[in-house]
Amino acid sequence: MRIAFLFAFLTASIPLANAQGRIDCTAINSHILQRTVRYCVMLPPDYDKEKDKKYPVLYFLHGLGENEQALMRSGGWGLIEDLQREHKVGDFLMVSPEGSGSFFINSADGHDRYSDFLIAEFLPFIETHYRNIRNRKSRGVTGLSMGGFGALRLAFAHPELFGSASAQSPALITETPAQLNGDLRNAGPLTQLLASVFGNPIDFAHWKQNNPFVLARKNEVQIKTQAIYINCGDQDEYGFAVGASQMHKQLLIEGVRHEFHLYPGRHSAEYFLSHLGETIQFHWKSFSQGEENVK
Repeated sequence: MRIAFLFAFLTASIPLANAQGRIDCTAINSHILQRTVRYCVMLPPDYDKEKDKKYPVLYFLHGLGENEQALMRSGGWGLIEDLQREHKVGDFLMVSPEGSGSFFINSADGHDRYSDFLIAEFLPFIETHYRNIRNRKSRGVTGLSMGGFGALRLAFAHPELFGSASAQSPALITETPAQLNGDLRNAGPLTQLLASVFGNPIDFAHWKQNNPFVLARKNEVQIKTQAIYINCGDQDEYGFAVGASQMHKQLLIEGVRHEFHLYPGRHSAEYFLSHLGETIQFHWKSFSQGEENVK
């Protein structure tokens, strides 16, 4: 996989299906980022009726080129409601923040502290403005492509916060910083985008701090208590199947239980939606087990 990892999954602009639940799309004024950040929260049908009920929460991180409305525009929210109507999953909150091209991490130059915003501002904001169960087992993170990278990095860096993590077609980068620097010299207009996050040349210390492979090894003991799921298309045109398979092998060697699937398919909206259901059901199973352990 070469510099192509910069290209993102772009969801098709599909009209939002009629929803039984409610979707709040608004913004938070971030002191850390010094700007407003848009987000959407998808609420279950009984949220406004059951005033004392609290719910598990699943954070969804979108792909590069998309925004906080990606899940709705792709038809993903309608698919989740179908799962609920079929009693395959229960009620939970789905939260999606706008990540722009941040890879959901702090930038190498420290100018854009997106990860700090997520942990220090956004999660506390959601947990004080919406009724969710405030424990690790009832908090999960998932993502697609760039967001898949972000979800695994976030979960592996903060296993104390997330009981479950999943990624579809994650942009897991297997090249070394030296190899990527070689790519950067020929990247043309993409150089500025990559450099804004990882540095140009790549900042090795920053790279290591945010590398899901490194973090999985560093926090091996803690992530063994997480529920982890990864899938990718075997014909992914950006080479993401290589990184996903390598993560699978590393977790196997380290004795970390996880679920991994390399399915037929490309890096497309069709692939994402065809496997979104099992991803959501994976998290719901983790949420349900967490609730049983609390009782």
